[in-house]
Amino acid sequence: VGKPGRKAIEDLVSGIVKKNKISLVIANAENAAGGSGITPKIARELTDFGVDVITSGDHIWKRKEVIELLEEERNVLRPLNYPKEAPGTGATIVELQEGTKIAVINLVGRVFMQSVECPFKRSSEEVKRIRKTTPNIFVDIHAEATSEKIALGWHLDGLVTGVMGTHTHVQTADEKILPKGTAYITDVGMTGPFDSVIGRKKEQILTRFITQMPTRFEMAENDVWLNGVIIDFDEKRGIANSIERVKRKWKQ
Repeated sequence: VGKPGRKAIEDLVSGIVKKNKISLVIANAENAAGGSGITPKIARELTDFGVDVITSGDHIWKRKEVIELLEEERNVLRPLNYPKEAPGTGATIVELQEGTKIAVINLVGRVFMQSVECPFKRSSEEVKRIRKTTPNIFVDIHAEATSEKIALGWHLDGLVTGVMGTHTHVQTADEKILPKGTAYITDVGMTGPFDSVIGRKKEQILTRFITQMPTRFEMAENDVWLNGVIIDFDEKRGIANSIERVKRKWKQ
């Protein structure tokens, strides 16, 4: 979320990758540009910091520059279940140096959000297509309702390697391996300033709640943390071995 979150990525990700021998880094960056949207410059910046695949959500269209980005960069995804006429793609396959192929699918929920295509049906179709190439599939479900995210986890259990929820900015404590081998967590959390209300200055958010008047929301700056998960998996079968929550403080 915003510049504080990007600085945390710059300073912390490489160390986490090295310590844990991580092969692929996925980051939801739909709040990377001033708290809403993403730009080509920021996408390149995050890639330079070690992010391999960038996912998004309902704020993906906030910046007009994103159209060109989505059309040119295969590692930047918009939700798969937007209409096929929308720019960009909702899934990608990355081949690692040793030849292992890892797929990433980006979805957006419908409960309490905008009307889009069914994430359950669209994910089933895409998973069926991708499994012809690789069983290693990670899904970002960007959704408001915990029930919708949990349901998608059960829906895809055994068909994908991991289902990770995003959007609510609060890391949940329900990480688990589902019965058929899919790693799951309802929300991976926020990388950004926690002296805030989900990344924005708390005083401005309070004013909005109390007065119900339109209020400018600016980025907060302090108490910056990186949240995420590390998933270990069997690349031959696409089955998860473990899922571990990550929480690291960025020393400003």
